[in-house]
Amino acid sequence: MSQFNAPHFQSHEAARAYLEAIRWGSERVCPHCGTVGKSYENKKKPGVYRCAAKECRKDFTVTTKSVMESSHIKLHVWLQAFYLMASSKKGVSSHQLHRALGVTYKTAWFLTHRIREAMRAGGLLAPMGAGGKVVEADETFYGFLEGQPKTGRRAWSNKNVVLTLVERGGSARSFHVDGVRVGDLMPIIRENLSREAQLMTDEHYSYKYIAEADALDHATVNHSKDEYVRREGDKVISTNTVEGYYSIFKRGMKGVYQHCSEKHLHRYLAEFDFRYSNRVALGIGDGERADLAVKGAAGKRLTYRQSN
Repeated sequence: MSQFNAPHFQSHEAARAYLEAIRWGSERVCPHCGTVGKSYENKKKPGVYRCAAKECRKDFTVTTKSVMESSHIKLHVWLQAFYLMASSKKGVSSHQLHRALGVTYKTAWFLTHRIREAMRAGGLLAPMGAGGKVVEADETFYGFLEGQPKTGRRAWSNKNVVLTLVERGGSARSFHVDGVRVGDLMPIIRENLSREAQLMTDEHYSYKYIAEADALDHATVNHSKDEYVRREGDKVISTNTVEGYYSIFKRGMKGVYQHCSEKHLHRYLAEFDFRYSNRVALGIGDGERADLAVKGAAGKRLTYRQSN
Protein backbone atom coordinates (compact mmCIF):
# COMPACT_ATOMS: atom_id res chain seq x y z
CA MET A 1 0.00 0.00 0.00
CA SER A 2 1.41 3.37 -1.06
CA GLN A 3 0.48 5.08 2.21
CA PHE A 4 2.81 2.65 4.04
CA ASN A 5 6.02 3.76 2.28
CA ALA A 6 7.23 5.72 5.32
CA PRO A 7 10.04 3.97 7.30
CA HIS A 8 7.97 3.61 10.48
CA PHE A 9 5.47 1.49 8.54
CA GLN A 10 8.21 -0.76 7.16
CA SER A 11 10.52 -1.56 10.06
CA HIS A 12 10.04 -2.54 13.70
CA GLU A 13 13.05 -0.46 14.79
CA ALA A 14 11.94 2.62 12.83
CA ALA A 15 8.46 2.21 14.30
CA ARG A 16 9.93 2.05 17.81
CA ALA A 17 11.84 5.29 17.28
CA TYR A 18 8.70 6.92 15.87
CA LEU A 19 6.60 5.79 18.85
CA GLU A 20 9.23 6.99 21.33
CA ALA A 21 9.19 10.44 19.70
CA ILE A 22 5.40 10.60 19.92
CA ARG A 23 5.16 9.34 23.50
CA TRP A 24 8.23 10.91 25.09
CA GLY A 25 9.58 13.61 22.82
CA SER A 26 13.21 14.47 23.55
CA GLU A 27 13.40 12.90 27.04
CA ARG A 28 12.25 9.45 28.12
CA VAL A 29 9.66 9.25 30.89
CA CYS A 30 9.48 6.21 33.14
CA PRO A 31 5.87 4.94 32.89
CA HIS A 32 6.19 3.33 36.33
CA CYS A 33 7.19 6.34 38.45
CA GLY A 34 7.01 9.29 36.03
CA THR A 35 10.70 10.22 36.35
CA VAL A 36 11.85 12.29 33.36
CA GLY A 37 15.21 11.94 31.66
CA LYS A 38 16.73 9.49 34.15
CA SER A 39 16.98 6.12 32.44
CA TYR A 40 19.50 4.14 30.45
CA GLU A 41 19.19 1.60 27.66
CA ASN A 42 19.90 -2.10 27.97
CA LYS A 43 22.67 -2.60 25.39
CA LYS A 44 21.76 -6.24 24.86
CA LYS A 45 18.05 -5.47 24.38
CA PRO A 46 17.44 -2.45 22.14
CA GLY A 47 14.37 -0.52 23.16
CA VAL A 48 14.44 -1.75 26.78
CA TYR A 49 15.29 0.93 29.34
CA ARG A 50 15.83 0.94 33.10
CA CYS A 51 14.73 3.78 35.31
CA ALA A 52 17.66 5.24 37.26
CA ALA A 53 15.53 6.58 40.10
CA LYS A 54 16.47 4.82 43.36
CA GLU A 55 12.89 4.12 44.37
CA CYS A 56 12.02 2.57 41.00
CA ARG A 57 14.82 0.79 39.06
CA LYS A 58 12.22 -0.90 36.83
CA ASP A 59 12.60 -1.85 33.17
CA PHE A 60 10.27 -0.40 30.58
CA THR A 61 9.74 0.05 26.84
CA VAL A 62 7.72 2.48 24.76
CA THR A 63 4.74 0.12 24.99
CA THR A 64 4.78 -0.27 28.79
CA LYS A 65 1.47 0.80 30.38
CA SER A 66 -0.22 1.21 27.01
CA VAL A 67 -2.68 -0.81 24.93
CA MET A 68 0.34 -2.27 23.09
CA GLU A 69 1.94 -3.75 26.20
CA SER A 70 2.61 -7.51 26.22
CA SER A 71 1.88 -7.73 22.50
CA HIS A 72 4.03 -9.89 20.21
CA ILE A 73 2.92 -7.94 17.13
CA LYS A 74 5.68 -5.95 15.42
CA LEU A 75 5.44 -2.23 16.10
CA HIS A 76 5.28 -1.27 12.42
CA VAL A 77 2.23 -3.53 12.08
CA TRP A 78 0.66 -1.74 15.04
CA LEU A 79 1.25 1.61 13.32
CA GLN A 80 -0.28 0.33 10.09
CA ALA A 81 -3.36 -0.78 12.02
CA PHE A 82 -3.61 2.58 13.80
CA TYR A 83 -3.40 4.39 10.46
CA LEU A 84 -6.03 2.24 8.76
CA MET A 85 -8.54 2.61 11.59
CA ALA A 86 -7.93 6.34 11.98
CA SER A 87 -8.15 7.14 8.26
CA SER A 88 -11.21 5.06 7.30
CA LYS A 89 -14.32 7.22 7.72
CA LYS A 90 -16.64 4.32 8.49
CA GLY A 91 -14.11 2.00 10.12
CA VAL A 92 -12.19 -1.12 9.16
CA SER A 93 -13.44 -4.59 10.00
CA SER A 94 -11.22 -7.16 11.69
CA HIS A 95 -11.53 -9.37 8.59
CA GLN A 96 -10.27 -6.56 6.38
CA LEU A 97 -7.41 -5.81 8.77
CA HIS A 98 -6.52 -9.50 8.91
CA ARG A 99 -6.21 -9.58 5.11
CA ALA A 100 -4.44 -6.22 4.74
CA LEU A 101 -1.83 -6.82 7.44
CA GLY A 102 -1.31 -10.54 6.97
CA VAL A 103 -2.15 -11.41 10.58
CA THR A 104 -4.63 -13.95 11.92
CA TYR A 105 -8.27 -12.93 12.35
CA LYS A 106 -7.94 -13.38 16.13
CA THR A 107 -4.95 -11.01 16.17
CA ALA A 108 -6.78 -8.47 13.99
CA TRP A 109 -9.85 -8.59 16.22
CA PHE A 110 -7.78 -7.93 19.32
CA LEU A 111 -5.87 -5.17 17.51
CA THR A 112 -9.08 -3.33 16.64
CA HIS A 113 -10.39 -3.46 20.20
CA ARG A 114 -7.11 -2.19 21.64
CA ILE A 115 -7.01 0.66 19.14
CA ARG A 116 -10.61 1.60 20.00
CA GLU A 117 -9.52 1.76 23.64
CA ALA A 118 -6.70 4.12 22.60
CA MET A 119 -9.26 6.28 20.77
CA ARG A 120 -11.48 6.54 23.85
CA ALA A 121 -11.45 9.99 25.39
CA GLY A 122 -10.08 9.72 28.91
CA GLY A 123 -9.76 11.96 31.91
CA LEU A 124 -11.83 15.01 32.81
CA LEU A 125 -13.33 16.53 29.66
CA ALA A 126 -14.21 20.20 29.32
CA PRO A 127 -17.96 20.94 29.14
CA MET A 128 -19.38 21.23 25.64
CA GLY A 129 -20.95 24.48 24.46
CA ALA A 130 -18.81 26.85 26.55
CA GLY A 131 -19.17 30.48 25.51
CA GLY A 132 -22.69 29.99 24.19
CA LYS A 133 -21.85 27.49 21.44
CA VAL A 134 -24.57 25.29 20.00
CA VAL A 135 -24.76 21.67 21.14
CA GLU A 136 -27.15 19.31 19.37
CA ALA A 137 -28.47 16.26 21.22
CA ASP A 138 -30.33 13.29 19.84
CA GLU A 139 -30.78 9.58 20.44
CA THR A 140 -30.80 6.60 18.12
CA PHE A 141 -31.40 2.86 18.41
CA TYR A 142 -28.97 0.15 17.35
CA GLY A 143 -29.16 -3.64 17.35
CA PHE A 144 -31.14 -5.67 19.85
CA LEU A 145 -30.64 -6.12 23.56
CA GLU A 146 -29.08 -9.48 24.26
CA GLY A 147 -31.39 -12.02 25.86
CA GLN A 148 -34.47 -9.86 25.30
CA PRO A 149 -37.44 -10.90 23.10
CA LYS A 150 -37.95 -8.81 19.96
CA THR A 151 -41.41 -7.57 20.91
CA GLY A 152 -41.44 -4.37 18.87
CA ARG A 153 -43.62 -2.57 21.45
CA ARG A 154 -41.54 0.59 21.44
CA ALA A 155 -38.53 1.66 19.46
CA TRP A 156 -36.23 1.38 22.48
CA SER A 157 -37.91 -1.46 24.39
CA ASN A 158 -35.66 -4.16 22.92
CA LYS A 159 -32.86 -2.16 21.29
CA ASN A 160 -29.65 -0.51 22.46
CA VAL A 161 -30.13 3.22 22.95
CA VAL A 162 -27.37 5.67 22.03
CA LEU A 163 -27.31 9.34 23.10
CA THR A 164 -24.98 11.68 21.22
CA LEU A 165 -24.00 15.28 21.93
CA VAL A 166 -22.38 17.17 19.05
CA GLU A 167 -20.96 20.67 19.35
CA ARG A 168 -21.35 22.45 16.02
CA GLY A 169 -17.93 22.86 14.49
CA GLY A 170 -16.44 20.75 17.27
CA SER A 171 -16.46 17.34 18.90
CA ALA A 172 -18.96 14.53 19.49
CA ARG A 173 -19.60 12.42 22.60
CA SER A 174 -21.75 9.30 22.47
CA PHE A 175 -23.13 7.19 25.29
CA HIS A 176 -24.84 3.82 25.52
CA VAL A 177 -27.83 4.54 27.79
CA ASP A 178 -30.65 2.46 29.23
CA GLY A 179 -33.47 4.44 27.63
CA VAL A 180 -34.79 7.86 26.61
CA ARG A 181 -36.44 8.85 29.87
CA VAL A 182 -35.39 11.90 31.87
CA GLY A 183 -33.50 9.76 34.38
CA ASP A 184 -31.48 8.16 31.58
CA LEU A 185 -30.49 11.39 29.82
CA MET A 186 -30.28 14.06 32.51
CA PRO A 187 -27.08 12.88 34.29
CA ILE A 188 -25.16 12.78 31.00
CA ILE A 189 -26.37 16.17 29.80
CA ARG A 190 -25.60 17.74 33.18
CA GLU A 191 -22.11 16.27 33.28
CA ASN A 192 -21.13 17.16 29.72
CA LEU A 193 -22.92 20.41 28.91
CA SER A 194 -21.87 23.91 29.88
CA ARG A 195 -24.63 26.04 31.43
CA GLU A 196 -23.83 28.61 28.72
CA ALA A 197 -24.55 26.17 25.87
CA GLN A 198 -27.40 26.54 23.41
CA LEU A 199 -29.04 23.11 23.45
CA MET A 200 -30.91 22.06 20.32
CA THR A 201 -33.00 18.90 20.15
CA ASP A 202 -36.12 17.41 18.64
CA GLU A 203 -39.47 17.65 20.43
CA HIS A 204 -38.88 14.69 22.78
CA TYR A 205 -40.34 15.54 26.22
CA SER A 206 -37.21 14.50 28.19
CA TYR A 207 -35.11 17.31 26.71
CA LYS A 208 -37.76 19.92 27.52
CA TYR A 209 -37.90 18.76 31.14
CA ILE A 210 -34.10 18.69 31.49
CA ALA A 211 -33.70 22.15 29.93
CA GLU A 212 -36.31 23.66 32.23
CA ALA A 213 -34.87 21.97 35.32
CA ASP A 214 -31.35 23.22 34.55
CA ALA A 215 -32.38 26.60 33.06
CA LEU A 216 -30.68 25.82 29.75
CA ASP A 217 -31.09 27.86 26.57
CA HIS A 218 -33.13 25.29 24.65
CA ALA A 219 -34.69 25.26 21.18
CA THR A 220 -36.43 22.42 19.37
CA VAL A 221 -37.50 21.31 15.92
CA ASN A 222 -40.70 19.31 15.50
CA HIS A 223 -39.91 16.29 13.34
CA SER A 224 -43.46 14.93 13.69
CA LYS A 225 -44.61 17.97 11.66
CA ASP A 226 -41.79 17.57 9.10
CA GLU A 227 -39.87 20.50 10.56
CA TYR A 228 -36.12 19.93 10.32
CA VAL A 229 -34.66 23.44 10.40
CA ARG A 230 -35.89 26.94 11.11
CA ARG A 231 -34.39 30.34 11.79
CA GLU A 232 -34.93 32.73 14.65
CA GLY A 233 -32.93 35.81 13.74
CA ASP A 234 -29.29 34.70 13.43
CA LYS A 235 -30.00 31.40 15.19
CA VAL A 236 -30.31 28.27 13.04
CA ILE A 237 -32.35 25.69 14.93
CA SER A 238 -31.88 22.09 13.79
CA THR A 239 -30.44 18.72 14.74
CA ASN A 240 -28.97 18.10 11.29
CA THR A 241 -25.40 17.97 12.60
CA VAL A 242 -26.01 15.15 15.07
CA GLU A 243 -28.16 13.33 12.51
CA GLY A 244 -25.24 13.57 10.08
CA TYR A 245 -23.06 11.92 12.73
CA TYR A 246 -25.60 9.10 13.06
CA SER A 247 -25.62 8.66 9.30
CA ILE A 248 -21.90 7.88 9.34
CA PHE A 249 -22.22 5.72 12.46
CA LYS A 250 -25.03 3.57 11.10
CA ARG A 251 -23.43 3.12 7.69
CA GLY A 252 -20.25 1.99 9.39
CA MET A 253 -21.99 -0.36 11.81
CA LYS A 254 -24.23 -1.93 9.17
CA GLY A 255 -21.93 -1.83 6.16
CA VAL A 256 -18.50 -2.45 7.71
CA TYR A 257 -18.92 -4.08 11.10
CA GLN A 258 -22.36 -5.65 10.48
CA HIS A 259 -22.64 -6.96 14.04
CA CYS A 260 -21.67 -5.53 17.41
CA SER A 261 -22.54 -7.11 20.74
CA GLU A 262 -24.03 -4.93 23.45
CA LYS A 263 -20.97 -5.25 25.72
CA HIS A 264 -18.66 -3.79 23.04
CA LEU A 265 -20.94 -0.99 21.79
CA HIS A 266 -19.23 1.67 23.92
CA ARG A 267 -15.91 0.90 22.22
CA TYR A 268 -17.37 1.35 18.74
CA LEU A 269 -18.95 4.62 19.84
CA ALA A 270 -15.54 5.81 21.08
CA GLU A 271 -14.07 5.00 17.67
CA PHE A 272 -16.68 7.00 15.73
CA ASP A 273 -16.49 9.88 18.23
CA PHE A 274 -12.71 10.00 17.85
CA ARG A 275 -12.75 10.21 14.06
CA TYR A 276 -15.54 12.78 14.06
CA SER A 277 -13.85 14.94 16.69
CA ASN A 278 -10.55 14.84 14.76
CA ARG A 279 -11.87 15.24 11.22
CA VAL A 280 -10.45 16.98 8.17
CA ALA A 281 -12.93 19.86 8.56
CA LEU A 282 -11.12 20.72 11.81
CA GLY A 283 -7.73 20.70 10.04
CA ILE A 284 -6.65 17.22 11.12
CA GLY A 285 -5.39 14.92 8.37
CA ASP A 286 -5.16 11.13 8.35
CA GLY A 287 -1.57 11.00 9.59
CA GLU A 288 -2.18 13.47 12.41
CA ARG A 289 -5.32 11.58 13.42
CA ALA A 290 -3.38 8.31 13.58
CA ASP A 291 -0.70 9.98 15.73
CA LEU A 292 -3.39 11.27 18.11
CA ALA A 293 -4.73 7.74 18.46
CA VAL A 294 -1.22 6.47 19.20
CA LYS A 295 -0.82 9.16 21.89
CA GLY A 296 -4.11 8.01 23.39
CA ALA A 297 -2.70 4.49 23.81
CA ALA A 298 -0.53 5.56 26.77
CA GLY A 299 -1.89 4.86 30.23
CA LYS A 300 -4.55 2.43 29.02
CA ARG A 301 -4.66 -1.36 29.09
CA LEU A 302 -7.04 -3.87 27.58
CA THR A 303 -6.35 -7.51 28.26
CA TYR A 304 -7.65 -10.41 26.21
CA ARG A 305 -10.04 -11.36 29.00
CA GLN A 306 -11.47 -7.82 29.17
CA SER A 307 -12.08 -7.69 25.42
CA ASN A 308 -13.95 -10.99 25.26
